[in-house]
Amino acid sequence: MPVFFQSRAGRQCVSIVGLGITLWLLGALLRLDDSLASFMTGFGEYGADKLVLALGIAGAMSFIYSVLRIADLRKETELRATAQAKADWTATHDHLTKLPNRYAFERRILSRPVRNEEAEIEEWDRNVTIFSVDLDGFKKVNDLVGHKGGDILLIEVARRICALGNADCVYRFGGDEFIIVAFALTAQREERFARLLIQAVTRPIHIDGFAVEVGGSVGYDRWAEGTEPLEDAAHRADLAMYEAKSRGPNHYFVFEPAMQDKVTERAALETRLRAAIANKAIKPFYQPLIDLKTGQLCGFEALARWIGDDGVNIPPPVFIDIAEETGMITALFEDLLAQACSDALTWPEHVTLSFNVSPVQMEDRLLTSRILKVLSASRLPPQRLEVEITENALIQDPAIAAVILDELHAAGIQIALDDFGTGYSSLAQLARYRFDKIKIDKSFIATYRDDERQEKIVRAMLGLGRSLNIKTTAEGVEEHGQLAFLLQLGCDIGQGYLFGKAMPAAEAGIFVSDRNASLASTA
Repeated sequence: MPVFFQSRAGRQCVSIVGLGITLWLLGALLRLDDSLASFMTGFGEYGADKLVLALGIAGAMSFIYSVLRIADLRKETELRATAQAKADWTATHDHLTKLPNRYAFERRILSRPVRNEEAEIEEWDRNVTIFSVDLDGFKKVNDLVGHKGGDILLIEVARRICALGNADCVYRFGGDEFIIVAFALTAQREERFARLLIQAVTRPIHIDGFAVEVGGSVGYDRWAEGTEPLEDAAHRADLAMYEAKSRGPNHYFVFEPAMQDKVTERAALETRLRAAIANKAIKPFYQPLIDLKTGQLCGFEALARWIGDDGVNIPPPVFIDIAEETGMITALFEDLLAQACSDALTWPEHVTLSFNVSPVQMEDRLLTSRILKVLSASRLPPQRLEVEITENALIQDPAIAAVILDELHAAGIQIALDDFGTGYSSLAQLARYRFDKIKIDKSFIATYRDDERQEKIVRAMLGLGRSLNIKTTAEGVEEHGQLAFLLQLGCDIGQGYLFGKAMPAAEAGIFVSDRNASLASTA
């Protein structure tokens, strides 16, 4: 409103003008009334009075209709505004935790506050730190207490985060990921706040009589206000969070430039991996499995090997991890299995092919049909294939794992429990599922002589295999002393550098011939 109308003199002037207009309208109505009276007197015999009455009634009705219509329009506008506000709230908030969501973050925070909102500008002119929080082990909670219990956990975690000081803005980005925007934190207070976030998230939560716990990974970085969009800082906080997650549960990291370099290298490697799978550049190498009782070759374990165009060997854990995260693991698995089955046909019939299945694949209900399809195409008998599954793969979805193992057994495929003793609830896995073989992890074989407890564990695992009538394979056999120890304890199969390293298919064929010739000469 202009300053003039805010003064006392201005308001008096407006009142005088309004009074003048009112008197003028009243005079006009009186003159109109005189005119109508003269009209009705002069033309009364023609029904003019009735015409004027009708016009008056029509005018009154039109006025009443207009008033009612204006009231309806006003009510409709208010209802529409309310519905719009409700729809907007629904679109910008998580329905479970009632926290603002990613869309709200992008719409409200990524843009700079309006300049005339002095309080908000003052707030944003202070230090702004973005924290990215991701829960560890949330899927296990869902498996334990169901999705309803998982929802209760998320609501409680959201409440705890919001209850922390300096959690000025909290967003749920979907799943078990949260973003927190905090103001005016020093470097020391940022680190302290990250620790508080982990403590808040990891405290036990009681759900349906269970005390469940999850871990937390936190990454954070400060926004370079005025020089970049806030989304850049949020991205860096995410990178720091993933770095913390890679170190195990309950870690926190502030962003460092090396993390961005790591992501860039990983993206480049992903592109190379996609091309390598398409060009079948990743090959199966074969490590011998030796029957310790007879000394004969009884099988080969297929191990993926990728040598880049530059001659550099990319470690399997690196590219397999990328393949699992990007969904390329199925194509890689089928291609390597097809190559391995084709190579296995050139070996003697008693030599089996051992092939690893990743934990991600154990969630694929079509895994058995994929394996049988490859076997059918290659004409390799199912009895010559042994599938190795780690203990960790069985806990992802126990119900699906049980179905897959039953289907594999029904098809005649052997199943080995890999890395026995290093996963979760080893004995529980043996009790729940049926295995044809257990493989003792190489970490036990490497340390049994230096640690009496490790030796007792190896003895116990070998004794367990005998009592359950399950064959045992010892991994990582590299010395004759280890071999003598395993022979003494009745281990069935040995695998390690003492017998042979992983080798290409051509060398594996030569190894078979040389092994047969050596056994024939000593017979």
